[in-house]
Amino acid sequence: MPGYTDIQARYFAEQLLLKRPAASLDGLVSTISGVKVDLNPHQVNAALFALKSPLSNGALLADEVGLGKTIEAGLVLAQYWCERKRHILLIVPASLRMQWRDELASKFYIDSLILETANYNQLKKKGVNNPFSSQTQVIICSYNFASNKELDLKRIDWDLVICDEAHRLRNVYKKSNVIGNKLKSALSGKKKLLLTATPLQNNLLELYGLTSIIDDHVFGDTKTFREMYVAPGNSEIRNLQLKKRLQPICQRTLRKQVTEYIRYTNRIAICQEYQPTPQEEKLYNDITEYLKTPHLYALPVSQRSLITLVLRKLLASSSYAIAGTLDSLVNRLENLLAGKPDDLEINDLDTVDEYSEAIEEDEEENGSFTMEDYIAIEEELKKLKEFRDLALSIKTNSKGENLLTALKKGFTKSAELGGARKAVIFTESRRTQDYLFNLLSNNGYEGKIVFLNGMNNDAVSKSIYADWKQRHKGDDSISGSRQADMKAAIVEEFKNNAEILIGTEAAAEGINLQFCNLLVNYDLPWNPQRIEQRIGRCHRYGQKNDVVVLNFLNNKNAADTRVYELLNEKFKLFSGVFGSSDEVLGSIESGVDFEKRISDILQKCKTTDEINAEFNQLQNELSDQIESKMISARKSILENFDEEVSRNLKTCEENTVSSIDTRSQWLYYFLQSQSGAGVTDMDGRRFSVNGQIFNLDWRQAEANDEAFLRVEDPVIKSQLEKVINTNPVTGNLVFDYSNGSSHKIGFFTNHPGLTGTINISKLTYFGLEPEEHLIVTAIADNGEELDSDLVNKLFQLPATQMIDNSLSFDNLSSQILENAQHKKKEIEEHYREYFLKECEKLDQYSEDLKEGLQADLKALDKEIREKKKAFKANISASLDEMLKEQEDINKLEKKKKRMRRELYDKEDEIDVANDALQNEIKEKLKGESELRDVLNVSFKIE
Repeated sequence: MPGYTDIQARYFAEQLLLKRPAASLDGLVSTISGVKVDLNPHQVNAALFALKSPLSNGALLADEVGLGKTIEAGLVLAQYWCERKRHILLIVPASLRMQWRDELASKFYIDSLILETANYNQLKKKGVNNPFSSQTQVIICSYNFASNKELDLKRIDWDLVICDEAHRLRNVYKKSNVIGNKLKSALSGKKKLLLTATPLQNNLLELYGLTSIIDDHVFGDTKTFREMYVAPGNSEIRNLQLKKRLQPICQRTLRKQVTEYIRYTNRIAICQEYQPTPQEEKLYNDITEYLKTPHLYALPVSQRSLITLVLRKLLASSSYAIAGTLDSLVNRLENLLAGKPDDLEINDLDTVDEYSEAIEEDEEENGSFTMEDYIAIEEELKKLKEFRDLALSIKTNSKGENLLTALKKGFTKSAELGGARKAVIFTESRRTQDYLFNLLSNNGYEGKIVFLNGMNNDAVSKSIYADWKQRHKGDDSISGSRQADMKAAIVEEFKNNAEILIGTEAAAEGINLQFCNLLVNYDLPWNPQRIEQRIGRCHRYGQKNDVVVLNFLNNKNAADTRVYELLNEKFKLFSGVFGSSDEVLGSIESGVDFEKRISDILQKCKTTDEINAEFNQLQNELSDQIESKMISARKSILENFDEEVSRNLKTCEENTVSSIDTRSQWLYYFLQSQSGAGVTDMDGRRFSVNGQIFNLDWRQAEANDEAFLRVEDPVIKSQLEKVINTNPVTGNLVFDYSNGSSHKIGFFTNHPGLTGTINISKLTYFGLEPEEHLIVTAIADNGEELDSDLVNKLFQLPATQMIDNSLSFDNLSSQILENAQHKKKEIEEHYREYFLKECEKLDQYSEDLKEGLQADLKALDKEIREKKKAFKANISASLDEMLKEQEDINKLEKKKKRMRRELYDKEDEIDVANDALQNEIKEKLKGESELRDVLNVSFKIE
């Protein structure tokens, strides 16, 4: 009975292991078919964009939030990994390190190492000269750590560097961005992939900064960029020019462009209003009045604004939160009176360090006190003790009691939407976190709550962490970073067992909670960027249900009401399909500055009318920012709204699915051909290979706890390599078409009994990167030529193999060479396109530099004309003054002549440098090729 022969096995193995060009869809599909990802066309499109040219120095992927830039970068990284380019560095915010490690391991089967101070020093002690030098793991580290190790980074010949949340680097053109400048210097010349949803916020120079990180030859110098693009006469023409310059390096997809194939769920807002008790209201009013006192001894002058902001946040959180901080203030004043060290630490908020960096303060005042000062300190101490005692006496918080009602309401709504009984509750205070834990534990949720904060030193968290480490012992889940691993352990416990996660701001970054669709803002931050970040933990790609966002509002507080109004109506954070757009959030330079502005309003306003007037002004300013020209510039420079985007994505989707299906078929038929070599077909999708069960569908594989059938799996790869490492195969195949094909193919139906010869040769082209192509030459005995698609369909038919050493294929030799030559020309044409694009970029860069030189000369010429005009107009000048002015003009004239002479020399130098770069590229493009036989087949179709 016909089956799948050794000749067909060789054909399928060659197709599966072929080194296809990385910059092609076929090349990327080799990677895509072996990852556990629900791919979308825009992600494949973005990955292809990043891989498009081997001469490129990298790309900026700037998709809107929630479109899966991590997946896009993961595909690029996986492609490099498959090509054995394994010096790969991932620089990410510290909070995202574990998320990246998990994504690489679970979706891409790539191991990684989180490098931080502790394990870096351990590796050094073990004799590892440069801990960044691993080629068996992707290196993941934070921005701070990477910049502190710039010398180590510089010593590695990185194949790829990926920077997530890369907007941190956009001000690299400023000397003040120390981290950015260190990384730019350390990673100069290395291929880089930058990921950010907001590449342009408030200044076009930010685009210059980001592109210069990738490639210094995209634009000229900073000065020239500023003159050409920042303040042009016609902004519309400027935007078009900038768009054209950025197109080869920057790719951006909008959420509205992908709604055809991505289902986005809604946000549904619930506002839980409450009224504080009389005691709580008194505490709030007393401390608010205290904070408005012109001089306070409890608050160091160098921290006055910072601590005022923090106290207001804690005051709005809970009486428990403020009580502990009031105790710290009492201790400071008691130490001042006793002449002891008076350091003040506010450690109840995860965000204190961020506020401290962002809020500029006055210098500390002189520490010596008069008798009047000591009397005033005694009075202030008495007040603070009264505030503290009042806070401690409050045993019931109105907001906390309302949480119990709100949770029931939220869980009911969540269940209606099909969600699991899961809720994440955000508070800004660790003490409030403790209070909520006790409150909920005493009201039906005991044993169902987990914590997540910046420390997680509580007994419950430690126990969860210990169990998690034991459970994952030996399965590569443990990164070695306690902070990252603790997060992973808490999230896993929340997903599998707990009902409630109480998180501080530490839980707002670096975790995915798509399995939860109820989010409670117990304390509502004033920073809209932080709120979007919180909601984005649940309302993100992969969320299957609408997300309920439950916000608490003190309806007796005018300021709280106005803040909520701003966040809800102006920033549109809580309702709708997308939440706040990148455009709106991107209009705020710094969320901390926005919070500071609100704090300042509360500090200076005494009445409700004053508060409303200030908030009206703030709202008007926001309207101007959100509707500013910079937003218009962002859209026209970075976004494509034309129909071509939709067409491209549709084509990309169709071609990707088709290519993956073809690849899956090759793998399926290859395993069918190995039935006598330890392979058993179980049900057409599942195979037993040497006793191990593999599944072609990764979702079924996960559900059944089976191995995903991937070419890269060592068991499968060894089978393929065993077949491919044989000599060229020659033989006679009789294909069973009448019985063996479930899909009829018109050509074979119309040519019954067709016979002929097939040669398959492998062309290896050694150019910028080695690439392989199968050259298929097939001619029927009736003279008709069969294309590669028909031959592929032919090889997928069951066949009987016969060895016949007398077979001759001389009739194909000239056609084989012609086909190979055609493929070589195709490759060289691609190389020519790469070269021309690089030359165009370098020519534009050179022109920018020349423009800068010309601009300097024009500026000097203008200065001379103005001086001459002033000289003629100054009729009252003395002779000495006239001689001095004439001397200055003569000096400028000489300088102008010198500049004009030097201009041509400098322009020549620019041209020489440009030619040198282009010649260097030309040398890289020179390639050689090798052609060798793989299969020679005489065939007959029955």
